[in-house]
Amino acid sequence: MTDTAAAQPAKLDAAVLKIAGVVVLGAIMSILDITVVSVALPTFQTEFDATYAQVAWTLTGYTLALATVIPLSGWAADRFGTKRLYMLALFLFTAGSVLCATAGSIEQLVAYRVLQGLGGGMLMPLGMTIMTRAAGPERIGRLMAVLGIPMLLGPIGGPILGGWLIEAASWHWVFLINLPIGIIGLVYAFFALPKDDPKPSESFDFVGMLMLSPGLALFLYGVSSLPETGTITATKVWVTMLIGALLVIGFVVYSFKPKHPLLDLRLFRNKRLAVSTISLFVFVIAFMGAGLLFPSYFLQVRGESTLHAGLLMAPQGIGAMITMPIAGTLADRIPVGRTVPFAMALIALGFFTFTQVGTDTSYLLLCGSLFVMGLGMGGTMMPIMTSALRTLTNHEVARGSTLVNILQQIGGSIGTATMSVILTSHLNGSAPIPGVTNPGTGEPVTEAEAAIAAQHGAQMQLPPDVLQRGLTFVADSFASTFWVGFILVLATFIPIAFLPRKKAPASEAPSADEGAVPTPVVMH
Repeated sequence: MTDTAAAQPAKLDAAVLKIAGVVVLGAIMSILDITVVSVALPTFQTEFDATYAQVAWTLTGYTLALATVIPLSGWAADRFGTKRLYMLALFLFTAGSVLCATAGSIEQLVAYRVLQGLGGGMLMPLGMTIMTRAAGPERIGRLMAVLGIPMLLGPIGGPILGGWLIEAASWHWVFLINLPIGIIGLVYAFFALPKDDPKPSESFDFVGMLMLSPGLALFLYGVSSLPETGTITATKVWVTMLIGALLVIGFVVYSFKPKHPLLDLRLFRNKRLAVSTISLFVFVIAFMGAGLLFPSYFLQVRGESTLHAGLLMAPQGIGAMITMPIAGTLADRIPVGRTVPFAMALIALGFFTFTQVGTDTSYLLLCGSLFVMGLGMGGTMMPIMTSALRTLTNHEVARGSTLVNILQQIGGSIGTATMSVILTSHLNGSAPIPGVTNPGTGEPVTEAEAAIAAQHGAQMQLPPDVLQRGLTFVADSFASTFWVGFILVLATFIPIAFLPRKKAPASEAPSADEGAVPTPVVMH
């Protein structure tokens, strides 16, 4: 590195791009896996003779593992070095993927998904740390645009790849596809990443770990149980959420005492980091929660196959692909507070269409709206992350990226659970069909349940008027849920209004040699 951040070259050189390639490979594995598995849930129900609530734990178990291991990433990166830790994370993720493909029961699959999550949880924060250290603060915007590539491939390729693999081969290949990518990633990382130079000067915060990791896991367990129970008053929901919240609050109070806490909340004294992180947190709750319902609408209301639902989601990723490189370049030149509000306005504009969905809404309109939302996404997520990490020194980047990733994970889980509960509560209000019961449970079958089943080829003799009423009810339920998401998207404009609109003074830019010694956080 040069003596000052300002002296760094404007363009990303070959050495930095080579390192970025390693990180992008790992991020593609992690992000694709989430979207691929989400479209495989109905297949898991059939294969393992399980309920939706049971197979949903293949996603929840992975999320809980992520929440448990992410807080350790910052300390472990400083203690053991980013290269060896990143390779360990790749190995765990790949091994977990192969084990998932061998699962003979839903319980085994959930257990192996937890192992997979232990590796996946470290990939993103470590990847952000590696890339930010390699590029320096002046080029972080363009580098974050590179890291955004897998975030585009996730919504575009995940549902398409998952649907194709399930239809053309079997569900096992949803996981086995990670084996060749993981092997290539490990070999690539061994040769491309710079040799580790860890400085094990910090003691491990065992007290903090005993509060934060179980606290996050318990809180997210309670949140993730909401769709299954349908009410926050259920014991497994409110008790675990309360205990988890108390442990997390206890950690927050405690974390300002030790010199080297597990999660360095002192970084929030940095106003730019604090505002950017809060903006990202609210955005993730709003968009990621409702975003998972877009393919569900195509599957349940329109009766599309998993492959076709994935293809219909592609315009969103294409839109983001257009604006993300532009936004990355602008983020290095223009304060994000001047560009992100316009990108969020595009998201809100496209999102509004989904509050009006019915049983026969034009696909041209829906795909056009997804494209507009994609344009907004490309100009929102990575610029906000860039703003969050830009003013941190090399030494602080590992802990800063850990903070960002934890809040992203919590926000995504809260958003997903909230939207699922709202949709489920609406669907439960459907009228039962007289004389028709579920053979497995003996419970009456509602018009909505029958309509969804009929869309997927179930052999049910339904009068046309009952089928139409059921489909209309399901479509209205989705529209009502999307209204909640739309209001949350509008709420995101509040923290975004506080994003920086002026460039940081030169005195606040971290210098290249600040990575060697812990540096106080600059007060803004």
